[in-house]
Amino acid sequence: MAMWQQAWAYALDNSDKFVAALQQHLLLVAVPLTIGIVFGLPLGWWSAQSKTVSTVVINGFNALRVIPSLAVLFLAIPVLGLSFASAAIALTLLAMPPILISTDVAFRTIAPAIQEAAVGMGMNQSQILRQIEIPLALPVMIAGIKTATVEVIASATLAAFVGAGGLGDFIVLGFAAYDPAILLVGAVPVALLALIAEISLSWLQRSLQR
Repeated sequence: MAMWQQAWAYALDNSDKFVAALQQHLLLVAVPLTIGIVFGLPLGWWSAQSKTVSTVVINGFNALRVIPSLAVLFLAIPVLGLSFASAAIALTLLAMPPILISTDVAFRTIAPAIQEAAVGMGMNQSQILRQIEIPLALPVMIAGIKTATVEVIASATLAAFVGAGGLGDFIVLGFAAYDPAILLVGAVPVALLALIAEISLSWLQRSLQR
């Protein structure tokens, strides 16, 4: 109990640093997720239309998943230095695969009979995509975005190793100072952010499935 009180007291005494770290952490999450969604959703749809594209794109991004984010961070340092860009690249590579793969699966599993019925009703390809395919695929796509969001929130703590800030700064400082209370100031908000993202996106996914 005393440790939690110490963590709370430390957070209050360093509230300006905590707020700045929280804002930076949210930015470290928002930028990779935005890039992942902007590029991952169209790529996922494209790969669902072509086996060749799917083989190249899905296998390529699956191969990237086996590379630890920390390794990507350190590989980016010689090119981009200790910067926000290094962290953003590593986190984008982490966010892309679940978004891409879930989108591919979502469109690939739409029953051909539904598409044929839409064509029979006189709908063109653009109308089928907007009015039929996207609404049906959206719950699975949201599931991929949810997975990516939770992973990026947790992994953004690694940005502290390249000087990009975020809540990971408190975790690193806590380890360096052998002070669990400081570590909790960074770890607890990260866990809460991940939980909020999981609950919110799960609710959205269920709502779209009704």
